[in-house]
Amino acid sequence: MALLWRHYITDMDGTLQFIACSSLPLLLGIFSLLQHFLFLSGLVEFYPVALLTENLEMASDSSTGNCLAWAARDKSGFLSPYTFNRRAVGKDDVSLKITHCGICYADVAFSREKLRKATYPLVPGHEIVGTVQEVGSEVQRFEVGDHVGVGTYVNSCRDCEYCNDELEIHCSNGIVSTINGLDVDGTMTKGGYSSFIVVHKRYCYKIPEGYPLSLAAPLLCAGITVYTPMIRHKMNQPGKSLGVVGLGGLGHLAVKFGKAFGLNVTVFSTSMSKKEEALDLLGADNFVVSSDDEQMKALEKSLDFIIDTASGDHPFDPYMSILKTAGTLVLVGAPSEIKLNPMNLLLGMKTLTGSATGGTKQTQEMLDFCGAHKIYPEVEVIPIQYANEALERLINKDVKYRFVIDIENSLG
Repeated sequence: MALLWRHYITDMDGTLQFIACSSLPLLLGIFSLLQHFLFLSGLVEFYPVALLTENLEMASDSSTGNCLAWAARDKSGFLSPYTFNRRAVGKDDVSLKITHCGICYADVAFSREKLRKATYPLVPGHEIVGTVQEVGSEVQRFEVGDHVGVGTYVNSCRDCEYCNDELEIHCSNGIVSTINGLDVDGTMTKGGYSSFIVVHKRYCYKIPEGYPLSLAAPLLCAGITVYTPMIRHKMNQPGKSLGVVGLGGLGHLAVKFGKAFGLNVTVFSTSMSKKEEALDLLGADNFVVSSDDEQMKALEKSLDFIIDTASGDHPFDPYMSILKTAGTLVLVGAPSEIKLNPMNLLLGMKTLTGSATGGTKQTQEMLDFCGAHKIYPEVEVIPIQYANEALERLINKDVKYRFVIDIENSLG
């Protein structure tokens, strides 16, 4: 088990740099001399950065394997470099060189065992885009060089009623998650914080021609998660009214889809600070501070549909009162509990429902729709070396609106 120590520095244009060494005393000596020289020359200014010095445990197999990655070794979720072997490309498989991978809260949940027990080392990432580098002998839909994406799952039974309807996310026998699932070769699946991935052709999607890969990544989870319930409940009909609770990675895309569908969109947030971006950047028609009783009261029985992206615990009754008769609130976030007065369902025939991501057919439709209507997520592109800090910022809701890792230019 080798040890690698790394010290971060930030240059004058804000770029995060680092130097690394197997000896901490030697590293600190090098850093001190470098700092003195560059400071005197005026080339670099040094600023404190979170986790300035890191002790990176390198896995015992770090010198072998065909795939570079960053992985968590335990439920602290701390990521460090890792190398492993991807399975060989089968006759129905696609191998893609990963260029970008979005950061989702699921990366926190999987790596820190907030969902289920993890098998370590664990490589997060399920908003994956890249370029096809190899295809199996029976793959006809994809060719080497195509821009493609992989989402939250990489396999399903392909034989149940839901798989037959291309609603694989609801597979009766369970999907194989892109992160920490049991792959066809008996190994645990490893996600997109890595140099390439091999998947069955069914779970691979074409990125529309000309669509920037860095912007496509969040569509593979955040995008399809809000698109699916909107289509299911026929909220793609112009003139209807949509409420969006929460303005994060999912919520901002719900606003963009709503405007593309021709809906009247109201954003609900606990923070007035998001008003300008909601209205001016994203194009929402109305902004409401959800803790303001007067603002909420003024909207009673006015919305056809609410998509609730908030994962923190929050009241549901105020939102149910805003729905029209036969209106629907769909939950795509994951609060710890749901509490509401049953009369808010009974009176007015209102519906409270939930939704996961989407099936393969609808995922491709969503990607094509985004390409045709130029719907682009708002992202902050980062190097893989910044992933740990980005995950902490995500937990603290300090991101507008999705982190995307530039895998191609920073990994390896």
